[in-house]
Amino acid sequence: MGISNYFTGKGIDIGLLFLRLAVGLLMIGAHGLKKLLNFAALMDTFPDPLGMGSFFSLSAAVFSEVICSILIILGIKTRWFALPSFITMLVAALIVHAHDPFNVKEKAMLFGLIYFVLMFTGGGRYSVRD
Repeated sequence: MGISNYFTGKGIDIGLLFLRLAVGLLMIGAHGLKKLLNFAALMDTFPDPLGMGSFFSLSAAVFSEVICSILIILGIKTRWFALPSFITMLVAALIVHAHDPFNVKEKAMLFGLIYFVLMFTGGGRYSVRD
């Protein structure tokens, strides 16, 4: 088994597994869990970038940052659950942080890029049900 085998087949699937684990755990730990645990305190004051109300915006953010992340970690319909996460990161980068310096919106852009890639690749062979 040469080094080139790590860049095809099993190597790609292992890479997708680690990517799913990393992006999911980072999103939950750094962003989603705070929103979920403080939901009651945030639901009236959360930013409403799309004009749908703070409660709906917070609910959508928690869904994409916690629920979708768990499903992406497990590899359940990865392509489908990467889509709401990608949209959330687009809204964060291009609307919520539109006037902030690049280093503020950079995290949302990087997360968004990963979700965009997962929409095309799926979760790989080591998924529960991709």
